[in-house]
Amino acid sequence: MGAILAQHTAWENVERALRALRARRLLVPRRLAALAPVARAGLIRPAGTYRVKARRLRWFVDFVQARLGGRMARLRWEELGGLRAALLAVPGLGPQTADTILLYAGRRPVFVVDAYLRRVLARHRLIAPGTSSEAVRALVEAHRTRPRCRGCPLRRDLHGRPPRAI
Repeated sequence: MGAILAQHTAWENVERALRALRARRLLVPRRLAALAPVARAGLIRPAGTYRVKARRLRWFVDFVQARLGGRMARLRWEELGGLRAALLAVPGLGPQTADTILLYAGRRPVFVVDAYLRRVLARHRLIAPGTSSEAVRALVEAHRTRPRCRGCPLRRDLHGRPPRAI
């Protein structure tokens, strides 16, 4: 739920919304689903765009109930590719949110592409500005299992030389 609440807001505000949900024991999908939309929106107000996020939380909870039988732990067992595609089909969940859910809630080996990663990779000329999230994710995941420390383009920065693209 934190991944959805974190969309376009500071984590401090997300924590306030999560505390309000936790205090009412609403971090359980079936309980959150039973909550009236206005009440759900009011509780998450600190996270900003609370009406939109209240709908997104409901859609996500509906997904958890329908696909995972209401058990978040099933995120750890489902086939990763199909599960990610199903998460991306939930309205309001983009690649960063879906991957965050898979990584943190599901403890799955996915790489989350965020604005900071894009900025670092673009500054080191490892990606072109505007490269899609999927292309960045594919690039990182294709290279993370085969480290090449001697030829690492970031290593050159340690010695004051300009980086080269891979």
